[in-house]
Amino acid sequence: MIEVKNIHKSFGDAHILKGISTTFEKGKTSLVIGQSGSGKTVFLKCLLGLFQPEEGSILYDGSIYSEMNTDQKRHLRSEIGMVFQGSALFDSMTILENVMFPLRMFTKQSKSEMEDRADFVLKRVNLEDAHNKMPSEASGGMQKRVAIARAIVNKPKYLFCDEPNSGLDPKTAIVIDNLIQEITEEYNITTVINSHDMNSVMEIGEKIVFLKDGLKAWEGSKENIFKTDNEVVTDFVYSSELFKKVRQMYLEERH
Repeated sequence: MIEVKNIHKSFGDAHILKGISTTFEKGKTSLVIGQSGSGKTVFLKCLLGLFQPEEGSILYDGSIYSEMNTDQKRHLRSEIGMVFQGSALFDSMTILENVMFPLRMFTKQSKSEMEDRADFVLKRVNLEDAHNKMPSEASGGMQKRVAIARAIVNKPKYLFCDEPNSGLDPKTAIVIDNLIQEITEEYNITTVINSHDMNSVMEIGEKIVFLKDGLKAWEGSKENIFKTDNEVVTDFVYSSELFKKVRQMYLEERH
């Protein structure tokens, strides 16, 4: 579990995060949504330890990050998996070598042990025959699956994903969403996803945190979104006619 308690973050005179508090539970996919400039990226970087809030605290399974020493922070980093927006694969490495990279950084496993583990997670994301390909030879969807395999290869307790569906067609995006949710449940990971994709919210949003102007404007589940009267949320979620119709259908079914 990750607990966020009243965090504030500023850059110069710009107050980006303004007292956000929330929790992210194990075994659940939690989505952080909001318009551009809402503070999503800064919030995620605070969770990752890349930015240090001026006020408030972030706890990983009860341990306060700002009170950890260097060794404790390094150990925590070994327990974190990250899927970057652009996949961020190393162009000069094969897919197998990309997936093995966290093992080289954080473990003392032998080469054969690392290869076995990388092979296992590549099979888990349905990439049995891609080991020797270069990233440039892989489609966008394949690259995302490689990024997920790399993120889970070290058996993380926490998984962070930054716009994992960026640049993907709708069908592939659903595959990636479902894969992330399956892995979250299977390994009991605390998963936090930055997203602006409402399809992801509707598909896998077990918990949703909506940010606006650096504040937590709302939180709840995908079912709650259909029922909320919070205008800030409804203006964002139902900006498209499709989701207006979906909400109307949902409300009609409930009556």
